[in-house]
Amino acid sequence: MSRLRVVVVDDEQPAIDRLIRLMAQAGGAEVCAQLDDPQRVLDACCRLQPDVVFLDIEMPGLNGIQLAQKLATLASAPAIVFVTAFEQYAVEAFEVEAVDYLVKPVRPDRLAQALERARNRPVGSDATISTRLGDRVQVIPVAGIRALVSEDKYTVVHFEGGQALLDDSLVSLEQRLGPLFVRTHRKALVARRYLRGLYQDEHGQDRVELVGVSCHPPVSRRNLARIRELLEAPPAQDRSRI
Repeated sequence: MSRLRVVVVDDEQPAIDRLIRLMAQAGGAEVCAQLDDPQRVLDACCRLQPDVVFLDIEMPGLNGIQLAQKLATLASAPAIVFVTAFEQYAVEAFEVEAVDYLVKPVRPDRLAQALERARNRPVGSDATISTRLGDRVQVIPVAGIRALVSEDKYTVVHFEGGQALLDDSLVSLEQRLGPLFVRTHRKALVARRYLRGLYQDEHGQDRVELVGVSCHPPVSRRNLARIRELLEAPPAQDRSRI
């Protein structure tokens, strides 16, 4: 399970310190920045590409709701978890699609639940995945990804126009991408909308054909019936136009 990259934002340092201690106890999260100035958050998230931002609401200058609205415009927008001493902002929080709303003092079990919700946040077809090549960040639309294939210590992203490498595991990607992708093999996920065919290679290995790429991920015996079912189902749209 990959560790969530977390940014913690609060104008009170004791609140930041306590939340970081609780995260260390919960495990599964890496705090890549702690900020007490909301004006610095947008720039930090552009640079650090966190998975989730734990965000106070009542802060001087720019409040948490306003900041969440700005973060939602990023190419790779992080999940938002609000952490506040006030319950009256809950409706506004979920209007900006926060994955959770924690009331101070935060209980360890609620923090663990919030981390799990952030990890399993469903990703829509208009979302993106960010990869790094040296100092350069490449943003790939999820809608254009054909397959995700595990190779050695990395996951290879096959998309229209090329390939890229991710540090994320297939398990974590499967949790994030939800119903948009289907597992064909322990080493492969493929986009349902780009499934075109099924065949056996010269070694008798079942493989899928995908629209727009030459990558043909393997299909395991346990997943074969599911892939056949998807291919035989009436298409949601004409694949020839994708």
